[in-house]
Amino acid sequence: MMKALKYLLIKEYKQMFRNRILPVVFILLPFAMMNVVPRIATQEVRNLKIAVIDSDRSTLSARLVHKLSASEYFDMYALCDNYSDAYDLIKSGEADIILTIEPDFEKKLYRSGTGEIMTSVNAVNGMKGGLGSSYLMQIVMRYVSELNAETGQTASLPLRVEPRYLFNQRLEYKPYMIPALMVMTLILLVGFLPALNVVGEKERGTIDQINVTPVGKLEFILSKMIPYWSIGIFIVAFSIILAWKIHDVVPAGSIALIFLFNIVYILTVSSLGLIISNYSDNMRQAAIVMFFFIVIFILTSGLISPLSSMPDWAKEVTRLNPLRYIIAAMRDIYLKDSSFNQLLPQLLPLCVYAVITSIWATKSYQKNN
Repeated sequence: MMKALKYLLIKEYKQMFRNRILPVVFILLPFAMMNVVPRIATQEVRNLKIAVIDSDRSTLSARLVHKLSASEYFDMYALCDNYSDAYDLIKSGEADIILTIEPDFEKKLYRSGTGEIMTSVNAVNGMKGGLGSSYLMQIVMRYVSELNAETGQTASLPLRVEPRYLFNQRLEYKPYMIPALMVMTLILLVGFLPALNVVGEKERGTIDQINVTPVGKLEFILSKMIPYWSIGIFIVAFSIILAWKIHDVVPAGSIALIFLFNIVYILTVSSLGLIISNYSDNMRQAAIVMFFFIVIFILTSGLISPLSSMPDWAKEVTRLNPLRYIIAAMRDIYLKDSSFNQLLPQLLPLCVYAVITSIWATKSYQKNN
């Protein structure tokens, strides 16, 4: 088996690099994805989850909390007793903003006309964090105006809001977008090209010659996938270097975790491409089916718009998308320095997808002995 696999791999690498366009694509596509797309992509934000620490528990503080919960931009996610509990919700991604109402909030307002609240914003997505902070300020200002109208104070605002941006203090969009673009590059090169490669051999008739040889299913599948796995690992390393050199974006977490997740993801998308090629009769058919899956994956991955802004039924659909889990993991590693245990909710579904798609790819390949 190993000897046959060796010669098949030699054939695949020679065939890959004999094409003058492919090596150029392997370099230019990651460069374009890392350099151009972060400069032009934008996002829209809704349904921000907010955790409230009401240390005053007064009528005025309850009124402010009620106004936040009634807003279309915020979902009241939790009422916490201390900052540590609320921060854990932010770090795990369950909440987006912490609102802290200081003790004696109401008393200070009535006595001195001033009061303080603090907001802590998850700024992993800089645009989302900035817009969330802006929405919160608008609600607070309306609340202030109402208090001014009731008390007759119009000269000064009785509240001072102090925002804190976590994980991405400069509210830059690039550190949030670049990790997602890395895995998008992989699905284009490691998912799309293997599918076209196999279908191309069907059209040329060379796959029929392999079908009548003693080469087994597993050897054939591995010979088609291993070259693209190696290209995929190269693309990950190359993209990390480009992100560093072009945008000064470096991972806060472990590079080993980045490669671990991407290796599992590469196995998944390359197997998916092979499945599509096994059921396709020509390159046009394979390209259309692959394009359909890529569009669906992009729309339901959280790449273009946050998952929290989607309706409930769409959020459930995204659970079927492996791109969702790898993007979330990459962003957590790059911006939050998340540990292996914290990333298990993303790793386990990816592993399940990798096992299912690789078995399906092997079983769906029809070989005539």
